[in-house]
Amino acid sequence: MQRSVTPLVSIIQDRSKGAALLVIMLPVLLVTIDNTILNFAMPRIAAALNPSAAEQLWMIDAYSLVLAGLLVSMGSSGDRFGHRRMLCLGCMGFVVVSVGVVFSQQAWHLIAGRALLGCFGAMILPATLALIRTAFEDREERRLAVAVWATCLTVGSALGPLLGGVLLQYFNWQSVFLVALPFLLPVLLFARMITESPKQLGKSTDYLSILLSLGAMTGVMLGLKHLATVGFDGQVLIWVLSGILLGVVFVRRQLVLEHPLLDLRLFGSSAFSVSIAKNLVSLGLLVGFIFFATQLLQLVFGLSPLLASLTLVPGQVLAIVAGLAIVPLAQKHAPNRVISGCLLLAAAAFAMMALVAPTALIVGVAFVLLNASIAAITTVSNDLVLASVPAESVGSASSVSETAYEIGVVLGTTLIGGAVAALYRLSLVMPEGAPENVVTAFATLGGAHAISQVQPEEVATRILEDANAAFTDGVMTTSTIVTGLIVLFALVTYCYLRERSPAHPVESR
Repeated sequence: MQRSVTPLVSIIQDRSKGAALLVIMLPVLLVTIDNTILNFAMPRIAAALNPSAAEQLWMIDAYSLVLAGLLVSMGSSGDRFGHRRMLCLGCMGFVVVSVGVVFSQQAWHLIAGRALLGCFGAMILPATLALIRTAFEDREERRLAVAVWATCLTVGSALGPLLGGVLLQYFNWQSVFLVALPFLLPVLLFARMITESPKQLGKSTDYLSILLSLGAMTGVMLGLKHLATVGFDGQVLIWVLSGILLGVVFVRRQLVLEHPLLDLRLFGSSAFSVSIAKNLVSLGLLVGFIFFATQLLQLVFGLSPLLASLTLVPGQVLAIVAGLAIVPLAQKHAPNRVISGCLLLAAAAFAMMALVAPTALIVGVAFVLLNASIAAITTVSNDLVLASVPAESVGSASSVSETAYEIGVVLGTTLIGGAVAALYRLSLVMPEGAPENVVTAFATLGGAHAISQVQPEEVATRILEDANAAFTDGVMTTSTIVTGLIVLFALVTYCYLRERSPAHPVESR
């Protein structure tokens, strides 16, 4: 018992360590909040900037796509130039662009701004996890710091809808971008309290590898997005095959470079490889759930943005508790048991959505189970990531870990959200003889609600009942499929790690 309390007491008593941890956590929260906060603002943005359907998708996805494509590059650059320097540069750029986006007059202004935010966010995330390694040399202190970091990562994604709902209740859509200022300005003021990480000066930046990694990531993601929203056609093959081809070229180049952008030898550790997979899956599940839950709460159940966001608050609170409470459990039990158990808890959350007709209460309870399990998973998996690589590779390792998170964000929206949308379109019966603009509007739940507002009351009621029922059926069917996949993934994790992972994470070299 004494051992589990000591790291927390030590960090609290050492003001420099406590302040360093706070400075590191603030940008983690902000970067992950930006993954989900825009969803609540999209109706007002659409009214103000009149974007097309494709432009609306790009407003949401440009951030995560650029962030995922550049994380490895920025993590490697931090190894060479210093992670504190990268953190400060990223925070400064994020603040400037966030203020600039407020003055957007056209849809492409906002899309370009979101892409730039993704670029600066890619500088921030790898630096935060790498600086934890520098600031906390003691193994148990670092384990606790990683738990706080991982908790902030999941809480940030879940906090986005809450902040969005509160801000939009009282302010216009620009307010969701100005939220960056109170999170990042303190980092710029107090960054010197963090010890700079050791620099690897002998290496040069391989810009071709950066372009290849970004191209590979973007190609595959665009192909999957097109598949989910439009369906299978030649464009899907072109994008996916192009991404795979660039990925193969990237891998072959890393194998022959003396100082590769990504050290593929890191994946020789089963603890590292499986942890990366867990990061991808866990954030995909969380963001996919938030994607359809916000629509259920606001459109199907008719809650205001504020009430809808408050429904998710218990899950956010439990995520903080679970992320910290898992630390002593992870010290006593093998990671395969801990992670598999958490995955089964996530499966239970989706099973609730699959087996019981969704209500606001069901959504709230399911989110509690899901967010608590994801917070615990990220704590254990990220501790394994840091512990399974040498100190000189921690920047690259952490950037790979966060790349998995951002890929999970895109895949969660694309696959889970896309499945719900596709099932909605398949089960919805269009009005007979409806004009093309009405059919197009019916393709989304939001469009159906918008069309209903200009129809006679009897027609509007029928439209809303049909659209809400179709969307709910899509959520339940998708949740059934996701539940089965999570259970299978948990079983594979348990069996695969049983013989290959120690009872405790490998000690850092």
